[in-house]
Amino acid sequence: MFNPSQDDVRRFFCETYRKQHANEILTPLEAIASDWLVQHPEYADDLKDVNAALSADYSVENGQTNPFLHLSMHLSIAEQISIDQPPGIKAVATALTQRLQSEHEAHHHIMECLGEMIWNSQRSGLPPDGAAYIDCIRKRI
Repeated sequence: MFNPSQDDVRRFFCETYRKQHANEILTPLEAIASDWLVQHPEYADDLKDVNAALSADYSVENGQTNPFLHLSMHLSIAEQISIDQPPGIKAVATALTQRLQSEHEAHHHIMECLGEMIWNSQRSGLPPDGAAYIDCIRKRI
């Protein structure tokens, strides 16, 4: 299982941003990430300087969004949909995308459900509940 550190994740997105803007060849994972970078131009300043990215502290208390967490969730959701894991996510994600007429907006709704599932798992000490995750998404259709 791939378990990158916070610095690994930040380096990955910064390097993807750099390669994208230098018109260099991207790996398959970088190509997927690049699609989400394009949809989040507001994160460009966070991605331009890898050293600044590595030292940045995104405080929820100050109302800051962590762009690297946000982009990582987009990647995670895209991967889940591509392999239909947990089972049923592809169907509910497709239905939600059709209802909202936006894959991006659907991802943001799914992201809320993913965050809720992770929070519940951490709080209860139990494994993530894929069925509850799918139900959460289904309620948004």
